[in-house]
Amino acid sequence: MYLASCLCKAVMLEVQGGISSIIHCHCSCCRKSSGTAYATNGFISAAGLRIVQGAESIRSFQTSPGRARHFCGICASPLYSSNSSDPSRLRLRLGALDSAIDERPISHNFVSSRANWEDMNADLPCYDGREPERSQ
Repeated sequence: MYLASCLCKAVMLEVQGGISSIIHCHCSCCRKSSGTAYATNGFISAAGLRIVQGAESIRSFQTSPGRARHFCGICASPLYSSNSSDPSRLRLRLGALDSAIDERPISHNFVSSRANWEDMNADLPCYDGREPERSQ
């Protein structure tokens, strides 16, 4: 079982079962909805998702007929997306996870749509916290 939540903790989720087909999606819709270079998503069983808290706070936005993105109506954290053509699965936004997972991404998708500043192969320094030059 995995635990997930939104930023403000109004919505809390439990995910039973595994997460499959994890991808980093660079399409413009995922970039816009996440506010980042890409969104990392994985399929979960719709039957395996339990809304533990905050169902009344979940809002949806229909991106195209039959496709919706579900997010916290308080803090706007993306949670999952649904597709009426495959109601047995949901696409979980992995950034919502509070639990560590064993599964790993399998690909970067829609890279031709990636942000022009996103260099997936950049040799950037890594820090455990903020970069040393920044105080806050």
